[in-house]
Amino acid sequence: MSERTTPHRESLLAVFDREMRELARPDGPGVRVERAGDVVRQVGAPHYWNGVVWSSPGLDAARADAAIAAQVAHWTELGYDEFEWKLYAHDRPADLGARLLAAGFEPEEPETLLVAPVADLSTEVRLPDGVRLRTVRDEADVELMARAHGQAFGSDWSRLRHQVLARLKEDPDHFVGVLALAGDEPVSSARMELYPGTGFAGLWGGGTVEAWRGRGVYRALIAFRAGIAAERGYRYLQVDATEDSRPILQRLGFTTLSTTTPYVYRPVS
Repeated sequence: MSERTTPHRESLLAVFDREMRELARPDGPGVRVERAGDVVRQVGAPHYWNGVVWSSPGLDAARADAAIAAQVAHWTELGYDEFEWKLYAHDRPADLGARLLAAGFEPEEPETLLVAPVADLSTEVRLPDGVRLRTVRDEADVELMARAHGQAFGSDWSRLRHQVLARLKEDPDHFVGVLALAGDEPVSSARMELYPGTGFAGLWGGGTVEAWRGRGVYRALIAFRAGIAAERGYRYLQVDATEDSRPILQRLGFTTLSTTTPYVYRPVS
């Protein structure tokens, strides 16, 4: 972690690890969470996110290697194109990332885990002139989300499109999609996952097209979702932030708890 660890941050990280990782709930319909020895994993159809969300803090070198081999065997047997081991900087053993690399995993860009008490966040939505927000209601709105995401991040949204449509249809009470529109043109989109049985809601997305960056749209999306989380009784907002988003979130009151790196395994065909 880039900041000095404090008792408050340590206790908050312990709550996050327990509620959001070790006791993880499925992140949508059609998936399940399993405790498999020293890890907790989410398993669903190939188009869902599949991977390891928690590993035992008691792992030593031998147990870590055994857990890695078991997960590779599990998803290889399922025939999936890839799965992810979501590694946090404080996970043990300290060389777990190197062990994943040695087993054939490929690391992607690390992100910063930030958490804020909902009560400490502003819910006042301030938008630039000509921009309005609305919640995602139907398939047409999902297509607008996909357009905004593609222009903001330049990445494929096909897997997310499927997941968002499934959430709107099958589990709308625990999902919020938001569009920022300039006229009828999407300029940003974001999501919030509400995790029942925990105090946490997760913020995802928030990418803004280049022409509208630096004008407060991202901050407005945070405030809008914080207001909804507060209304529904959630205590904390959690974000896995890119380096572009991290400074904004810290200024808004989020605390850095750790970093997280996706390690992706793709079986050799």
